[in-house]
Amino acid sequence: MTQSPVSRLCLIALCSACLSLLLTAAETTPDSTPKVDFGNEIAPLLVNHCIRCHNPGNEKGDLSLATLQSIKDAGYLTPGKPEESYLLDVVHTSPDTGKAAMPKEGPPLAKEQVALLTRWVKEGAAWPDSLILQEKSKADLSWWSLQPLANAVPPESKAAPDHWQNSPIDQFIFAKLQEKNLKPSLRATKRELIRRATYNLTGLPPSPEEVAAFEKDPAPDAYERLIDRLLDSPRYGEHWGRHWLDVVRFGESNGFERNVIIDNVWPFRDYIIRSFNADKPFDQMVIEHLAGDVIGKNDPDVVVGSTFLVCGPYDNVGNQDPVQAAQIRANTIDDMIRTTGEAFLGLTVGCSRCHNHKFDPIKQQDYYSLYATFAGVRHGSRVIASPEDRQEQLQKRQPLQKEKAELLKQKSEIENAIQKRAQAKAAEYEKEWTREPAKRTGVEESFSPVTAKFVRLTSQGLDTNPRAMTGYRVDEFEVWSAGETPQNVALAKNGGKATGANSRVAGDFAGAYDVGLTIDGKIGACWIAGSPDLTIELAEPQTINRVRFSSDRSGAAMSNYKATFLAEYKLEVSTDGKTWQEVASSRNRKPVSTSHRRKRFYDLEVTVEERSQLNEFNKQIRHVDQQLAAIPNPPSWWVGNHSQVNGPFHIFVGGNPQRKGETVVPASMTTLNKVTEGYKLDANAPQGQRRLELARWIVSKENPLTPRVLANRLWYYHFGTGIVSTPSDFGYMGTKPSHPELLDWLALQVQNNGWRLKDIHKQIMLSETYQQGSTFREDAARIDSDSRLLWRFPPRRLSGEEIRDTLLSVTGKLDLKMGGRGFRLYEYLQDNVATYVPLEQFGPETYRRAVYHQNARAARVDLLTDFDCPDNAFAAPRRNATTTPLQALTLMNHQFTLDLSRFLAERLRQEAGAENVDQQIDRVFQLLYSRSPRSEEQQAARALIAASGLEALCRAMINSNELIYLD
Repeated sequence: MTQSPVSRLCLIALCSACLSLLLTAAETTPDSTPKVDFGNEIAPLLVNHCIRCHNPGNEKGDLSLATLQSIKDAGYLTPGKPEESYLLDVVHTSPDTGKAAMPKEGPPLAKEQVALLTRWVKEGAAWPDSLILQEKSKADLSWWSLQPLANAVPPESKAAPDHWQNSPIDQFIFAKLQEKNLKPSLRATKRELIRRATYNLTGLPPSPEEVAAFEKDPAPDAYERLIDRLLDSPRYGEHWGRHWLDVVRFGESNGFERNVIIDNVWPFRDYIIRSFNADKPFDQMVIEHLAGDVIGKNDPDVVVGSTFLVCGPYDNVGNQDPVQAAQIRANTIDDMIRTTGEAFLGLTVGCSRCHNHKFDPIKQQDYYSLYATFAGVRHGSRVIASPEDRQEQLQKRQPLQKEKAELLKQKSEIENAIQKRAQAKAAEYEKEWTREPAKRTGVEESFSPVTAKFVRLTSQGLDTNPRAMTGYRVDEFEVWSAGETPQNVALAKNGGKATGANSRVAGDFAGAYDVGLTIDGKIGACWIAGSPDLTIELAEPQTINRVRFSSDRSGAAMSNYKATFLAEYKLEVSTDGKTWQEVASSRNRKPVSTSHRRKRFYDLEVTVEERSQLNEFNKQIRHVDQQLAAIPNPPSWWVGNHSQVNGPFHIFVGGNPQRKGETVVPASMTTLNKVTEGYKLDANAPQGQRRLELARWIVSKENPLTPRVLANRLWYYHFGTGIVSTPSDFGYMGTKPSHPELLDWLALQVQNNGWRLKDIHKQIMLSETYQQGSTFREDAARIDSDSRLLWRFPPRRLSGEEIRDTLLSVTGKLDLKMGGRGFRLYEYLQDNVATYVPLEQFGPETYRRAVYHQNARAARVDLLTDFDCPDNAFAAPRRNATTTPLQALTLMNHQFTLDLSRFLAERLRQEAGAENVDQQIDRVFQLLYSRSPRSEEQQAARALIAASGLEALCRAMINSNELIYLD
């Protein structure tokens, strides 16, 4: 317990009814002494001195003082019996030490306070049932970001140069500079501007021809026309779509320990790129993100927007423990809540999962209202098609399905006739089946001694599928020599060698599927067959008379694996590996199941003519299946599945789904009740309506957070730092705005512009603030070292994607194909869990823009990872820009950059002439730096080419700072 100001009194969970009760006339004891007033006397005492360390999210000493029941359960209080209440013992001052055990921080409770607590316990410890004590948040509803947007008037300054008085953006910026006695920088050169603007809007470098044309264009609107051209480029959506994919934690694997790939989530990436290119109103995007399946039920281009809810990581292990399953489900919904709050509102709503937010005025009730809103959303795929497309598919499929059904019927009639005849002979057949069925824990076959150099096991049917021949498991295979001292001559240490075609090997599980494990003498890891045969070659010919093999000898894996063992088999031996002799089989064993029994009857009874007829039917059925396969299926996309989950919904005390507190309903957050018209729905309202109402509330005109957060994100991606430098946290733990009036002005521009972004881009980029040079000035840096006040344009390093795309672009290898399935810079290996092995060789299929890379979680992809592309296990509202040795090593030595150095040299020889070294040097400087080389650079480049070749120059320039830094 710690001392805190009286102003920290927090009765967050106290409902109006309880408050009214507490304010009624105090009851009196028979001696007319008023009873202790819990609301006015005890609750403030506990909140001010104790609740910080003893609450459901921070139960120091395993004690929570949030409710009376939690105190009683901890054994700290017995109502009516102060002498049995340990809570009083720890706050009493010891006569021996002169100290109290609690609170540990701050002064002890005053004697009057201890006496008050004691009297309260003696009187029965009255505590309203619905009251939960919680610590008061640092910020309240007066926090700056929760206030309505201010209609800020751009400040005028006579000291501002004329060209700094035309744009409200410049007026706001200049006013702050003037406050700090700072002056703006001179305008950037045309070369700097086109390079800056092209990267900023498209993520790619300008071509030398574009730079030359812009520098030669004397028209006053040349720069404005440049911006218009870049905003109209399809490359704009690819670049700015990537920004938004960072914010919404878009990934193409599920993360967690399995981390399997999701091959059909890419349509959401394409939807984002299309939306940015089309300048779709952002408020429309928000609604589509949260409720696209509701407003666009029959329009795949709208439904796909709701992938936002399920494009984050989720645990799909499928825990059978109901307690753990409930926790996993709570974690899954928590991801949706956190992303929604941070991406759109700039509020860390997730911090209210276990208790009221400690820093922002967000109640735990708000969190669980959102929990109720998303309760019907589950991760997964479903078919996305319009009614017209579905009808067209049906019309094409129906006649073929009818034809197939008729063929299957005729085939079945023949098979039934065979089975009928076989049933009549069942007793005759079955009398030959004298041995027990094959067992996974071990099969042993003994036979007359025979000389063998090779032993072959051939599958003739798996235990749960008599027609399947591959995929069975073998955890040990033994071949025993005949004689008085038999030995397992198949054992690897005795010279045995195992082979099996196409055996399963999966990345870091390669050892677990090595065919050599079948003869290593150990039980545990197993080999999984990719072909029917397992062959053992002995060190030398041996006389053998016994073979034993198993799939799960210990029985430990029996409950976890299904069709993994062969139930029908034959064993053969050979001395030369060419001529084989059968020594044992499963023919005289009892079948392992009814399906195996039917298969045996069929094999014994079918005639040559019937087999021919059945083969013809199979041929016709395959032909129909091919026709059906040629009809494209309606797309199945990773858009989530939605079901109706009705209330009651509860607060989870301490975030624990097993500890249900008071009930909640889908509703807007109380944080903004003073500035927005909230909503509250019935607990059984349609699940789609809940999400739609939330979306409409988020983008309502009265909500100041959404446009502020969006305007700040735009500013961040243009200048490298937001007006609020924590783009997804506008709360107490975030930073305050450097230019609050400018932020509100931009936010109003967003709303007034119909939430379309391209015009806001243009206003920012046409400002003098954006067009400044980036030259460092020591006097200004002493006042504003990180250029937050924008006395110059802040230089930045290119992102990982920009670096990779730039290298492909300047070498002429960039494939600008848009959309569709992504490419991979890793080899994907999957066996229950996934492994991502970075590629060492790169083909043309990998030369697309990095935004189209199949972006799996926790998958290291060399250059992109080294240059700070975030792991999308979490949202990335800001990109780091670190400097590490790996970056230099990757650019210098990675096969990708070595290949591109060679490609760049080939381009130079082709475009500048194979023998004209000076033109090659000029061309490479224009391609990479958008400028001509200086004389000393020309000389150094010529010397390098003479000593080491043109490829060496290309490699050196790819590794230069000027290429990857933007001023």
